[in-house]
Amino acid sequence: MNPVLAAGQIIVSIFLIIAVLMQSRGVGLSSAFGGDSSVYRSRRGVERQLLRFTILLIVLFVGFSLVGYLQAQ
Repeated sequence: MNPVLAAGQIIVSIFLIIAVLMQSRGVGLSSAFGGDSSVYRSRRGVERQLLRFTILLIVLFVGFSLVGYLQAQ
């Protein structure tokens, strides 16, 4: 595997782990700062951006994995 691809995949995977850990099920980001999260609500603001960032990281991770796999063939 290309060293640049390997480094990119490692960096993306670290950020992906952090992004997933920041999203707790049933606990909104506002409750981390003292807000009440007992009522269901849609993702807004920072939570929505974090979700989109996580999806982007997943796409990048899969892309790096596929390119690395295809180069190994």
